[in-house]
Amino acid sequence: MDTYKLVVGLGGMPGSGKSIVVETARELGYAIVTMGDVVREQTRLAGLEPTPANVGKVMLELRAKEGQYVIAKKCIPKIKMQPNNRVLIDGLRSLFEAEIFKKQFTNFTLVSVHAPPQIRFERLKIRGRSDDPTNYKVFHERDMREMSVGLGNVIAMSEKIVVNDNSIEGFKTIIKENLSRIELECLQ
Repeated sequence: MDTYKLVVGLGGMPGSGKSIVVETARELGYAIVTMGDVVREQTRLAGLEPTPANVGKVMLELRAKEGQYVIAKKCIPKIKMQPNNRVLIDGLRSLFEAEIFKKQFTNFTLVSVHAPPQIRFERLKIRGRSDDPTNYKVFHERDMREMSVGLGNVIAMSEKIVVNDNSIEGFKTIIKENLSRIELECLQ
């Protein structure tokens, strides 16, 4: 067990504002490990384009073949090799992942971001990443896939939930306040 690192796990539905949390944490000096990067990397290694369908398919196949912990297990070495003692893990999708991080890191806290579906869909259309949905049907299918692997449980069981219905600057202030509180709680 690693007692030296403060590790913050971040969950939330696609488009909820996790990237703003990541950006803010990075500005505060946190190292960032992104779980979705592991899935996109595995998708490329399988010779597939990183479309929403392919990334989702690979995510489900990895979990079916190697267990619900697979993505978290692939992230642990990436976290441990970070020279920084404060690490944010972007993109937890199941309590299985949270549990493995809790076992590995004494100072682990689970945080989730919430935003309404229509707002998230509009954000994803603007973002335009290769695996972002192109229409509401694809968006809804992705949400259902995310929920099927346990993302709703991650959100429900988070120690902290931040609501992203503010301006970007207002949301960043909320994030900074929450990260400061987490740091203080881990020092106690």
